[in-house]
Amino acid sequence: MSENDVRERIRQTVWPDSPAGGMTAEQQLLGNVFDAQCPSRAILDHVTSKWGVLVLVALEAESLRWGELRRSIDGISEKMLAQTLKLLEADGFVHRAAQPVIPPRVDYSLTPLGHELAAHLVPLLRWVGTNAGRVIEHQAQGAA
Repeated sequence: MSENDVRERIRQTVWPDSPAGGMTAEQQLLGNVFDAQCPSRAILDHVTSKWGVLVLVALEAESLRWGELRRSIDGISEKMLAQTLKLLEADGFVHRAAQPVIPPRVDYSLTPLGHELAAHLVPLLRWVGTNAGRVIEHQAQGAA
């Protein structure tokens, strides 16, 4: 099977309704994550990083302050939380609301786009949690 055939099969998996041999103008605008030069790759990196997924899902249910968010995601450093929030805010997934009070108060919440994305990530985390035992068992068998 040629490289072009493989790419076409993958493209059809992601965009099943697109015409054979190419993407529609809308799909080209939205991005082809399989193209290394496509800007959608950076977005994919942001939303599928370990910390990105956990921040988005943590904010799915409610708005959280910095400390609440940090305590809810065990193991995340202040630096990683700051970087992740900055990226997700720049991408339009997270809203940062600084309150003009002393001491300073900043609340983080999901934007409508963030809620739409989190709706896809929650089932992923549920699947991981449900199947972690099976994966760990498989890993142990492979190591034996």
